[in-house]
Amino acid sequence: MPQLARSEWYDLARDMNWNVSYVDEAEAWPEELSEARGIPAEKWWDWDEPYKVSYPEYVHNQVGKDAGVYAVNSVVARSRMFAELDAGWKSAIIAHYGAIAIGEYLAGIAEMRMGRFGRAAAWRNMAMFGTMDEIRHGQIQTYFPYGLLDKEPRADWAHKCFHTNEWGAIAARHLFDDMFTANDAVSTALQLTFTFETGFTNLQFLGMAADAMEVGDLGFSALISSIQTDEARHAQQGEPTIRILIENGHSEHAQKLIDHMFWRSWHVFALLTGLSMDYYTPLEHRSQSFKEFMDEWIVKQFLDQFRDFGLEPSWYWEDHFLKELNWYHHALHLGVWFWRPTVWWNPDGGVSPAERDWLEEKYPGWNDSFGRYWDVIGKNVRDGKPELTLPETFPMVCNMCQIPMVNPAGFAAGYLKSPLPHILDHGGRRYTFCSEPCQWIFQQNPARFAGHMSIIDRFLAGQIQPPTVPGALAYMGLSPEEMGQDAEACAWAYGNGTPLKKGA
Repeated sequence: MPQLARSEWYDLARDMNWNVSYVDEAEAWPEELSEARGIPAEKWWDWDEPYKVSYPEYVHNQVGKDAGVYAVNSVVARSRMFAELDAGWKSAIIAHYGAIAIGEYLAGIAEMRMGRFGRAAAWRNMAMFGTMDEIRHGQIQTYFPYGLLDKEPRADWAHKCFHTNEWGAIAARHLFDDMFTANDAVSTALQLTFTFETGFTNLQFLGMAADAMEVGDLGFSALISSIQTDEARHAQQGEPTIRILIENGHSEHAQKLIDHMFWRSWHVFALLTGLSMDYYTPLEHRSQSFKEFMDEWIVKQFLDQFRDFGLEPSWYWEDHFLKELNWYHHALHLGVWFWRPTVWWNPDGGVSPAERDWLEEKYPGWNDSFGRYWDVIGKNVRDGKPELTLPETFPMVCNMCQIPMVNPAGFAAGYLKSPLPHILDHGGRRYTFCSEPCQWIFQQNPARFAGHMSIIDRFLAGQIQPPTVPGALAYMGLSPEEMGQDAEACAWAYGNGTPLKKGA
């Protein structure tokens, strides 16, 4: 084999399909796990990935990437680089590690499922490389924050987060269980690799790596760049899977899977990335707004891909998704900052006079729609009444995305027809949803989602004791030292001058 040219053996090695004879095909590839939808095995054998790699090439590339990124981390760990980073950017890093690190490791389950139950050998081969990728991503994104513990104890949430009942952790687990740990091979290919990775995280990591370099965070930039190059490869499993579904008369099913997961991914993406780009990144290092990033990289990309496959933009594209680009993450930021004790990072207000000017420029009308809330908060800070900027109760939470509802802010900004949630009575239980698409996803497969209880459902059911804000914070696993505070001690309220002395 070593004496043969790669072109003489590669296609045979990566794509060795065969018909099973010792067991029934349905036993080898149960429909519940493979979701072949009656498409004959030989049709699946046309599956062809655009990014091809052999195992020796894979190992060689990964060793080189690990050597480089761990070397950078070693140098950064011995420097004062992290200590000198902007406080808001530190919050973005800590939020990212908590929400993503263990989720990356869990994505290995999804890749393994495709590696076992994908209907083509070439697909299974590529998925096994993806499995090793995701295990590496989980390892590296828990190792790097471990080295920050002496500088930022909250970095421990990279490992701790998914083992708690903090509301953001519940939302992330609910999404990732739906997307890959409890999914079949075909749905995973479309929902994880095509929708989530190709459409969101791959591009997000490109942007975050560039922003990290601008801010001066060389370690995080190297880490994210190293991960992104893996994502770009194994994210290509979705396209050939979609093509086979469409060619064999299942375009409607492919459309539904993508519509389902695009909306779910968007809400979590807005929460994590929207806040980081428009509020936590230092003003002088913001290359574009979150909306500009979405328009340029994600909106355009998905429209192009829909057209390439002969699919249509999601039914909610115009009236829901494009409208939410203007307001949803601003409302989430307001809510996360107000309920800051419930998160493991320090939310940066990010609304100094200069930042407000930038927000108004990027989102015309921001001052009238969101700035007026910050006017009241800022006055309470300056008047020495920080207790008025802290919660006494909890908001409603969507029974699908598990994210607190911010409908009143969207209504006040003129983007929603009503501030009220969407209500559905099903199976003797009442469900509340933040949006029509979230309710639609639930109604497509209620058996999949009906048993889950949001953090507020648990509160009302008496699972959280004592039934108070402190009791809920303890249930979420947040000690007083871990509860979020304003990243800049509310310096924004004084025009970036004197911070609030009592803390916030």
